[in-house]
Amino acid sequence: MPYCKLTVLSLNEWFAGEQANYVLKHEQDYFDHTVSDIFGFNALQMGLPEHDFLRNSRMPLRFTAGNQPSNKVRLCCDELPFASDSLDLVVLPHVLEFAENPHQIIREVARVLRPEGNLIISGFNPFSLWGLRRALGRKQGYPWRGRFIRLPRLKDWLALLGFEVAGGRFAAYAPPLNQAKWLERFAFMEKAGDRWWAVSGGVYFLHAIKRVHGMRLIEPKWKNGLVSKLLPATPKLNNRISQKTNDQQ
Repeated sequence: MPYCKLTVLSLNEWFAGEQANYVLKHEQDYFDHTVSDIFGFNALQMGLPEHDFLRNSRMPLRFTAGNQPSNKVRLCCDELPFASDSLDLVVLPHVLEFAENPHQIIREVARVLRPEGNLIISGFNPFSLWGLRRALGRKQGYPWRGRFIRLPRLKDWLALLGFEVAGGRFAAYAPPLNQAKWLERFAFMEKAGDRWWAVSGGVYFLHAIKRVHGMRLIEPKWKNGLVSKLLPATPKLNNRISQKTNDQQ
């Protein structure tokens, strides 16, 4: 089975650090809240198997795709081992920006999702302090070696594959600092960011629904004779009484 290789090093090490915990707190909160309101039977999390972003899902069957060698992650995402139109929910936490072919991943997700199925994506925002750090610094280690995807571009990909954006948000407005005490000093930026510069959060979330276009309501071809037969009995009776009264007059 083909693999989509993630161009990251020391993923476990980074997620064990204080900088990653700051991001993960926001991501866990968003996934916990969003997946709890999505109903169905089968849910799939692709990537970051160490973190359960489906823990609040009410779906009875929940799967995680991904195995983890020593220093890099590989996901079986180019060809998912699921039948077409078989899943109700797929979550992609930071998969696309570290994949060799992110558009192919979305195409494969579109294949396995049922009509009206849900897709939730999290990614690093290139138009943020985190994106600025990546642009100006050395692109080594996680997450700086990833290719941060612009949100408008991601929306275009989804639209081409028949998805409709249903919601989303930005989070993690503080600078990408390495120590928790410094991140806490910038906690005021969370509320301020949501109000004043909402599109500049370090991470974004996107909730999309797979739509099946071309469907239309088939209306019956009514005939005058059929319509007259379906008229209520009371109006017909009233018409007869009115006619009889007129004849007597």
